[in-house]
Amino acid sequence: MHPDAEQATLQFLGAAGTVTGSKHLVRAGGEQVLLDCGLFQGLKELRLRNWAALPFDPAAIAAVLLSHAHIDHSGALPLLVKQGFDGPIFCTPGTADLLTIMLLDAAHLQEEEAEFANRHGYSKHHPALPLYSVEDAVKVLRLLAPRRRDADFTVTGKTTARFRHAGHILGAATVQLDLHNGAARCRLVYSGDLGRWQRPILCDPELVSDADVVLVESTYGDRTHAAEPAADLARVIHESVRRGGALIVPAFAVGRTQELIWTIRELEDAQRIPVLPVYVDSPMASNVTDVYCRHPEDHDVQMKVVTDAGRGLRSNDFRLVRSVADSRELLGRKGPMIVIAGSGMATGGRVLHHLRKRLPDERATVLVSGFQAAGTRGRKLVEGARTLRMFGEDVPVRAQVVSLDGFSAHADRNDILRWLRGFAHAPRRLFVVHGEPAAAASLRDLVQGELGWQVEVAVDGAVVPLGA
Repeated sequence: MHPDAEQATLQFLGAAGTVTGSKHLVRAGGEQVLLDCGLFQGLKELRLRNWAALPFDPAAIAAVLLSHAHIDHSGALPLLVKQGFDGPIFCTPGTADLLTIMLLDAAHLQEEEAEFANRHGYSKHHPALPLYSVEDAVKVLRLLAPRRRDADFTVTGKTTARFRHAGHILGAATVQLDLHNGAARCRLVYSGDLGRWQRPILCDPELVSDADVVLVESTYGDRTHAAEPAADLARVIHESVRRGGALIVPAFAVGRTQELIWTIRELEDAQRIPVLPVYVDSPMASNVTDVYCRHPEDHDVQMKVVTDAGRGLRSNDFRLVRSVADSRELLGRKGPMIVIAGSGMATGGRVLHHLRKRLPDERATVLVSGFQAAGTRGRKLVEGARTLRMFGEDVPVRAQVVSLDGFSAHADRNDILRWLRGFAHAPRRLFVVHGEPAAAASLRDLVQGELGWQVEVAVDGAVVPLGA
């Protein structure tokens, strides 16, 4: 039994001081439950943590509760299973369907990139190895235990949980975990990644009325989003057409790609932009878009109207690029076009080949449409890098680089405050997680000033008591 078995505790093992590697370990009554199990991305010092043994015994974890399917929240599940975990992984039905696509894709990309590095000899490791295999990912899928929102379910003998709409991506949920540790009771609410109100496709975030302990994300805790991203996108597209080059958009296959396509079609239908060929160079993104259409429980009214009319998530000149051969052929196309490809922070995927081809072209435009973690290629582009390291070479950046954060699927500081105001009374403890230091500190100060609550910024590795 763990020495903290009689005292319920919470330990931060990722997404503390950073926006990546989300893992929060709850110990209560001799049982251990993990909230999220994400990969570290971005800075090398963070990525190296993926290769180390997990800082707990995976076989001792009774269950995992997933807030959503993004890789920085779910991508370490194959490592968890590989190292001995065999319990249930609770998530919403939408998240389960996305994981079937995303984890297999992540594993395949890692195998593919290791093979590419070995073939071209640019890795420092000989041979280069994938972090985990497709076989490891398949083992995770067998453990998925989907649960619908707004209904309590049993996690272990001493814990129950409930999911609610988070509005971030399809399937995203806030997590309510009720701990029954002897005579002690504690309700922990974890925001996961919160979405935004009145955005297309998904339901708004759902408020929670009661909690003893709250974990809240802070990705955009120090800023607010632009009010009208569609107008900014229209301006970028017109400028790209004027320059006569391609518009390359690194975009997450889940969430960002779907909202971009939705907005492009809305602009086309309103004749605010010309109809351009829109290439989605991501088999995963096309599969994910199909999944979005199969989960009406997540749809807002606008999306329901679109799906009922049979239109789906497509622009007026929509072209899916599935095969590697077609992706290579696209690299040679000239003239105005929009190419949407993963990954969203340019850390891997097919977008790297488009960037290597188009960045040296002064006519091209690269649109960075969301948060870019420290150390990622996307962050370096936003910060004005003149070269970008890809495939063992330094690629010159002569293309126009434009950053728009209005399409972010993350709540900004005002959205987060709106969600926190939903609690009927102040929680005993509020921890700020999933944010870079400045953003987390800014949100802490905002909540203390506006709500008068005591707020702490989570410290990586720290163990905190959950009792009164």
